[in-house]
Amino acid sequence: MFRERKEEEKLHKGSLLAGYDLGERYAQISYCLFGQGDVETVAPVVGTKQYNIPFMLCKRKGTNQWLYGKEAVKSSGEEDMFPVENLLSLARSGEKVEIDGESYEPAALLTLFIKKSLGLLSLISPLENIAAFMFTVDGMDDRMVEVLLQVAANLNLNTERIYFQSHTESLYSFMLYQPSQLWAYQVVVCEHDGRYLKTYRMECNKRTTPIVALIEEARYETLVVPLEDEEKEIKEDAFRLADERFLAILEEMCEGRIVSSAYLLGDGFREEWHKRSLQFLCRNRRVFQGNNLFSRGAVYSLLEKFDPSEAGQTHIFLGEDKLKANIGMRVLRQGKESYFALLDAGESWYEQHKSCEILLGEEKTLSFVITPLTGKNAETRTIPLTGVRETGAPFTRYALEVSMASPDTVRVAVTDLGLGEFFPSAGQRWEESFCIV
Repeated sequence: MFRERKEEEKLHKGSLLAGYDLGERYAQISYCLFGQGDVETVAPVVGTKQYNIPFMLCKRKGTNQWLYGKEAVKSSGEEDMFPVENLLSLARSGEKVEIDGESYEPAALLTLFIKKSLGLLSLISPLENIAAFMFTVDGMDDRMVEVLLQVAANLNLNTERIYFQSHTESLYSFMLYQPSQLWAYQVVVCEHDGRYLKTYRMECNKRTTPIVALIEEARYETLVVPLEDEEKEIKEDAFRLADERFLAILEEMCEGRIVSSAYLLGDGFREEWHKRSLQFLCRNRRVFQGNNLFSRGAVYSLLEKFDPSEAGQTHIFLGEDKLKANIGMRVLRQGKESYFALLDAGESWYEQHKSCEILLGEEKTLSFVITPLTGKNAETRTIPLTGVRETGAPFTRYALEVSMASPDTVRVAVTDLGLGEFFPSAGQRWEESFCIV
């Protein structure tokens, strides 16, 4: 499903690129037509800038009728409806869900929601025109990768170019396509859904080549804003306290730093409770408010894959889910020693996979060169092929597969292929892993 960037095929002008943001409570869809205009976001209600699609399904009792989004929310209180919320959390847990006397796989429910919501995109362009699709979620771990692989396989889209990435990488890609003065120094992003605050602080190390972009994240559970139906006095006190806490967080984030721009995301900022905090942010900074940054950033990531921007060619993002080192081998090519690249630093660990064939002589040992992008000295990791059956052949051919099991763990699989009909394969296989921290 995943291809290396250098092997990406050219896209036709007008090809549809779609970015899908999977939040805890809402989903969003952004898109662009390749080579034709900027990135736009689908509005469930035409003519508005309300981009959130409530992350809910509802099943009608005794039928196979399913509602999603706002229709599901409206119908959730009816006696013959079975509402299903927290679809992303359910998919992460993997536990089956009982609905109307039947058991459902949570990944299947997630796929159902996504399929139904993509109907909104079909109003803009037929879904068979989708040339590339990017999921973005808050926190990309092993389990989320597994879930999204299942979802991608069951969407039946007319493309193999289906990718996924974290919100942090979507933020990075979004900033690549903003005017340079907005991220000449550091960028602060605050996301609030009414229950908690999550912050991102992006900075670029311009002393490195390429320029390394880093994003620091933090989460604050104590910054809660009241519900809309709370009494006026209670809301005023709660807003004042939230403003004080938010201001303190911003002052700490910005202390001793030059911040070029700030972004306020989410429904938590819909009411004007953050007056003092906003006054602080607006001092010598550009401040923006919205809620579709991540879905748009997902589309910009696709654009970057197929038509890299000037900024994208001079910068590299090192997030938590990025490989922090180049991994390769010293090999002999036509009698001369050379470096053979296997996995590239700066790419998402879950997209990293390399298959090749190698010849080994008497010494049945594999040596991997680990070169950190941080500038530390290169190191070597060695894997001996223990228990090799001797055949008397001067060389033996092996299939080598190298991938990442986690952001820090390299997984290696080696299979004996033999050497022609006189020295057939012994059928041996070795699987090892090593840490690159």
